[in-house]
Amino acid sequence: MANKNQINGNLLLLSIHGYVGAEPELGKPDTGGQVVFVLELAKRFARLGYKVDLVTRRFGRQPEFDRINPNLRVWRIPFGGKEFIRKEDMHEHLRDFVTNFLAEANRRRLRYDVVNSHYWDAGWAGQRIAEEMRIPHVHTPHSLGSWKRKDMRGAGRDGEKVYRFAERIEKEFLTYRNCDHIIATTEQQAEILGKDYGIPADHVTMIPPGIDEQRFTPAQPAKVAEIRERLGFSPTDVYCVGRAATNKGIDLLIAALPALRRLVPKARLQLAVGAGSDRDRERVEEWKRLGSDLGVSRHVRWRGYVADEEMPDHYRAAGVFALCSRYEPFGMTAIEAMACGTPTVVTVHGGLHEAIEFGLHALYADPKRPEEYAAMLAMPMRYPQLRERLSLEGARFARRQFGWTGIARRTLALFERYKGAYAGPDDLSDSVG
Repeated sequence: MANKNQINGNLLLLSIHGYVGAEPELGKPDTGGQVVFVLELAKRFARLGYKVDLVTRRFGRQPEFDRINPNLRVWRIPFGGKEFIRKEDMHEHLRDFVTNFLAEANRRRLRYDVVNSHYWDAGWAGQRIAEEMRIPHVHTPHSLGSWKRKDMRGAGRDGEKVYRFAERIEKEFLTYRNCDHIIATTEQQAEILGKDYGIPADHVTMIPPGIDEQRFTPAQPAKVAEIRERLGFSPTDVYCVGRAATNKGIDLLIAALPALRRLVPKARLQLAVGAGSDRDRERVEEWKRLGSDLGVSRHVRWRGYVADEEMPDHYRAAGVFALCSRYEPFGMTAIEAMACGTPTVVTVHGGLHEAIEFGLHALYADPKRPEEYAAMLAMPMRYPQLRERLSLEGARFARRQFGWTGIARRTLALFERYKGAYAGPDDLSDSVG
C-alpha cells in the first residue's frame, strides 16, 4: 500500500453531464449510476495515493470546487450557459468546454499523467484535451450509441430526434479510434465495440463497475423485519429504483404485474422513481395510467426519490429486486441489491446477465415479455430454498467481483501502462492543485 505522504500520480477524470458533486443529487436528470461510478472510483484512486481532479460542468449556483479530501476535488468548469443541459444536447457545447478547461488548466499550470473520460460527451472532449496536453487518454463509454439505438426501437418515441444517435455514434467512433485505450464495463460492450465500431480487441479491456462493500451488506432477519415495518414493505414486494427514463422499463415492470399477481396474489411493486423534470413527471403519470388500465394501480406504490443513505435498507426490505430495463449497459443497482442479500431478477438487454450464473447468483428474463419476466420475479417468492440460495450466493458474488477497491487497482494498473507515453522536455511540471 502506498505511503500516505506519497503521490503516485496526477489523474484527470472527466464526467461532464448531470449533477456531479461531493454529495451528488441522485435522481435528478442524467444523475444516477454513472455519477456514483465515477465518484467512487475517484475516491479509491485518492485513497491509493493519487491526486485526482474530477472535472464536470458548472451551471446554476454550483460552487467552482468541492474538496472531498486532500487528494480529491470536484472542479466545475462553466460552459453552455447557466441552465441544465441534458446529455443528448451536449454536442454544441463541447468545444467551449475544451477551450475553457484548457485555458484554466494552463493558467493554473496544472499537469496530469492520464485523462480518464466517462461517456461519449466527455470522451470527445477528453481526446482533444489529451492531445493538447500530450497525455494518454483512457475512455470509459458506460453506454454505446449503436446498442442503445437498437434497443430503444419500439419505445414509443422518435429516438433519432430525441437522442441524436447519428451524431453521437460518429463522435463515439472518432473517440474510440483515437484514444489510447477503452475500458468496457461488460463483455457485451467489448464485443459491440468490435462489431459496430471496428475497434480491435487489444484496444479494449473489460473492467466492471464496483460497489461500496461497506454499505451494501446483508442484514440479520430480525433487522430486515424492522426495516420492512419502518418502510412499509412486505416479503412479496418487488422493488425497482431508477430515473424516470424510457429505457429503464418501468412500464414493462407494471405490465408484468398482472401475471405476477396470478402467481403470487399478494405481490406489489415498490417503485423509487426519481422525476426531476416536467417530462419525467409526465412519464410517471403515463405509467400510473397504465397501472390503472391494467387494474393494478392499487398494488403499485410510488416512492419517488430515495435518499442515498436510505438505499441499502430499501434493497434489504424487498422480497425481490427488479432490473427491468429495455437497455442497461451494466446495472449497478442490481449489484447493490444482490450485495444486500436480496434475490434479484435482471434484464437480458444488458451485460450483467452474462456475468452471473442463473439460479445461483441471480435470475434473468426479458422484461419485454411480461409473462416471462413475471415468472422469474415469482420464483424466489414461491420457493424458499431458491430465495435463500440467491440471497447468500448473490451477496458473495457481488462482494467478490465488484468491490470498489479491487476495481480501482485494476484500473490504475491500466493507467500505469500509458503513463509518460507522451512526455516531452517542454511539458509543464506542476501537479494537481
